[in-house]
Amino acid sequence: MTGHSPGSGADLIARMERVPFSKWHVRPRVLMGSATFFDAFDALSLAFVLPVLVRQWGITSSQIGWMISIGYIGQFAGALLFGALAERYGRVRSAAGATAVMSVMSLACALAGNFPALLVLRLVQGIGVGGEMPVAAVYINELSKAKGRGRFFLLYELIFPIGLMVTGQIGALVVPTLGWRVMFLIGGVPGLVIAFLLLRLPESPRWLIGKGRLAEAEAIVREIEASTPMGEAPNALPETVPVTAPVAAQTQSRWTELLSPVYRARTAIVWTLWASSYFITNGLNNWMPTLYNRVYGLSLAQSLRAGTLTNVAQVAVLLVCAFVIDRTGRRRWATICFLAGTVLLASLGLFAADSVTAVITLVTLSYGLVGSVNAVLYLYTPEIYPTRMRAIGTGSATCWLRLASAAGPLLVGYLVDARGTGAVFLMFAATGVVGAIAAAGMLETRNRRLEELAP
Repeated sequence: MTGHSPGSGADLIARMERVPFSKWHVRPRVLMGSATFFDAFDALSLAFVLPVLVRQWGITSSQIGWMISIGYIGQFAGALLFGALAERYGRVRSAAGATAVMSVMSLACALAGNFPALLVLRLVQGIGVGGEMPVAAVYINELSKAKGRGRFFLLYELIFPIGLMVTGQIGALVVPTLGWRVMFLIGGVPGLVIAFLLLRLPESPRWLIGKGRLAEAEAIVREIEASTPMGEAPNALPETVPVTAPVAAQTQSRWTELLSPVYRARTAIVWTLWASSYFITNGLNNWMPTLYNRVYGLSLAQSLRAGTLTNVAQVAVLLVCAFVIDRTGRRRWATICFLAGTVLLASLGLFAADSVTAVITLVTLSYGLVGSVNAVLYLYTPEIYPTRMRAIGTGSATCWLRLASAAGPLLVGYLVDARGTGAVFLMFAATGVVGAIAAAGMLETRNRRLEELAP
């Protein structure tokens, strides 16, 4: 045994901080990563279905906007619902429930026979899609220790843009040959299996400690310590962060605490960041295949392939981010990426919106940069709130991405018809300026323990 007092929550957290990342951490990251993969698949699949439905069902530009946006309205509700459930019933059960909802509704979408039916089904599916990601992010964050948390988390988070990238490749191959319904079937069946497997994961020790369930947390911490390679015994490792105060059982979380004096500024900044980054990326991601097809005259296959390049760029940039984020810090990375993305989008809107080559190139690059901020926000947001409200804080922050993602496609739909694509890119550039200003005010969290960051 370790010689630590089994009744101390602070002691258990200190032990978690001293244990190096090991094989124990692989299974939670793989399973949660698998759920996140299909979250990405279900979120983006519609973008590759829409060009077909536009012709089959005679969908107008405004209806395209509503079809894209309705899913985000559901995601708004799901982020709030499953964030609250995660605080009350635990991270694992909430993530499994959200995954089950989005998978069942993906199968239902495959059976839709008209625009109104698919609209309603995408709304309900959005509840699961919106609930899985923030809860999974909180769970992985709570399993991490302070030193190297950025790389540990972002290598998990990389699965989301990989999911988007794979979705694009599958969509470009499957939709023209097998039809649009197959996309929803691919997203539904494996997701149900993953939902079952998630229930077999250990609960977050930090959540258990917060609920006063110290014996259960102790058992999990022992499993983590037992997986440590020989020669790297936890007791032999120096403590990177001293324990300054006991960790008591947490009081019930309250939504209003997000706007209390302690957290008000953090909340305002992070809400602005979520809204700005996803207004840009989801607006581009969901509309570009259709714009390539309808405005720039590319064939369906060419449009779908061009649309996948944005996700390839995001994976490449995020891979770099994962290995430097603990040195550059969250604030500097987000600020630089917002500014660079803004310059590219403004250049496109002012000078090159009529060139399909320039559009593909600059949209791909700007999306890769701003898209990396999206992943950093899933790392950063759980860091700035305490365990008692971490899921609520993260869930409510992602609500702003849902609102922005709902508003973006609607505005693009109306702006394309009224002012053309140049105005669309300038709108995204202006949003990037707002994001850069908010990023400059971020609290730097790199290599700091969660309990130190949030009282």
